Amino acid sequence: MHTQFRLLSTVLSLAPRRLRPSQRGPARGFRLDAAASGTSARTVNREVEHVEDNEYKLPRKTSLVIILFASALLQVSLYIVVSSSNQYTAYLGGTATFSGLVIGIPPAFSGLGLLPLMKLDQGGYKRPLHFALASGVLGNVLYSLAYCTKSLYLILIGRIVSGFSFTFFLYSKRYCSDPRIVGVRRRTTLAGWIVLGQGVGFTVGPFLGGLFYKVGFSNPVFNGYTSPTWVLAGILAVFWVFATLLFEDVPHPASISPAVELTPVSSPCESGSPGEDTPVSKIDSVTMEMPMPPEPESFRMSSPQLGVTITMCWFAMTCFFILGAWEANIPVFTSSDSPFFPYHFSPFAAGNLIALGGVCTFPFLFLNVFLARRVQDRHTLALGTSLGTTGLVLALIFLRTRTMSYGTLFTCWFLIALGFNLTSTVTLSLLSKQLPGEWNARISLAIQYSNYVGRVCGAVWGGAGVKVGMLNYVGMQFGIVGAGAVMFLTLWRQLKAKTG
Repeated sequence: MHTQFRLLSTVLSLAPRRLRPSQRGPARGFRLDAAASGTSARTVNREVEHVEDNEYKLPRKTSLVIILFASALLQVSLYIVVSSSNQYTAYLGGTATFSGLVIGIPPAFSGLGLLPLMKLDQGGYKRPLHFALASGVLGNVLYSLAYCTKSLYLILIGRIVSGFSFTFFLYSKRYCSDPRIVGVRRRTTLAGWIVLGQGVGFTVGPFLGGLFYKVGFSNPVFNGYTSPTWVLAGILAVFWVFATLLFEDVPHPASISPAVELTPVSSPCESGSPGEDTPVSKIDSVTMEMPMPPEPESFRMSSPQLGVTITMCWFAMTCFFILGAWEANIPVFTSSDSPFFPYHFSPFAAGNLIALGGVCTFPFLFLNVFLARRVQDRHTLALGTSLGTTGLVLALIFLRTRTMSYGTLFTCWFLIALGFNLTSTVTLSLLSKQLPGEWNARISLAIQYSNYVGRVCGAVWGGAGVKVGMLNYVGMQFGIVGAGAVMFLTLWRQLKAKTG
């Protein structure tokens, strides 16, 4: 007879260990809580990845290239008349100051055209692009026709029409900081490409203008004065065709219907007796209100943010005032009888000097495109301002000691061109990182108007530089930079922003 023995689980301690309440938690919800926590962790990770992707996002490459190339072509259009406008206006009976006005007047009318255009752009870029290219073609044609019609004011009219094409400078900057398509860590990088195109403009433009002037083309229509703008009008027309075919505008936000009507649905409780009260006998046609997306809260700038905005607008004006002044002044100063510069340059030589300074800045501006991902905007601002100020100080010294020569003038121009082009890369990108995305259009407008004020006043000041005295001409620029430096140093901590 065999006896069966049962081995108690307590002998080998096989019974499951009882958890303390703090360890066990709710008995039924333990597994659910673990699953929920795992799900929430995955959700958080996805959200973090989504935020990081948004910070590094870029627009479609073809459209981005069209925007950058259009900006560079229009920069060439702005500067291509710099080399020969003084002689062109003199041939038609104008003065050096009028020549400065011819160079500086387009941004003024560009500023006048911006506000009406912004009401028609529908938040996109296709309409402004077509408007800019059409204005560029027509303006350059009118400028060229001034020679055969012997009309001094047709030069001015042509430049005014070209000025409307420069409205696209705002849209190219806005495109490169648009939160719908560009992440916060890519805005300074794209601004660097914009400034590189700006460098192409003030390098290729004066060089081509001087080269065509030297070649001459003894023709009443196509000659040294008019050939640069005829050629540029043709290039803009061809590019316009490609832009029309290939450019893809930014997506517009989809409209959401505020209400959704539901169809009648029978209730399960309907099977009860007719006289019996039921909680719900039938769900009739119901209109369910869908929550609308919340409107953006009204945003007010704090005092530091207002200070940063004013500082960036001041530097945007300063950069283009000084660059515009030197570009307009070099052909006038080098061809004058000023005792400070006893050489008499032709428009070709003056254009080459401007272009050479621009070419030498290229490697540094190109390097800045990649360093922008690692260097803070305020450090770029400090470096650029320091380089430009060094050029102004050297110019004052050389003028005071009357030792200005080709080499010293080139050194001053190179430092000024490099420094203030470098500074101009961060004015909009820094602001766009500190203010809400909904403000992108406003801050782009503020920066662009500051650029326009600088361009117009700088070109006129540069054209009149020899008349007012070269020491006064450079001294005023030094004072403008000094005022910006005071604001910059006061708000150093508030100027900190994300890199890239």
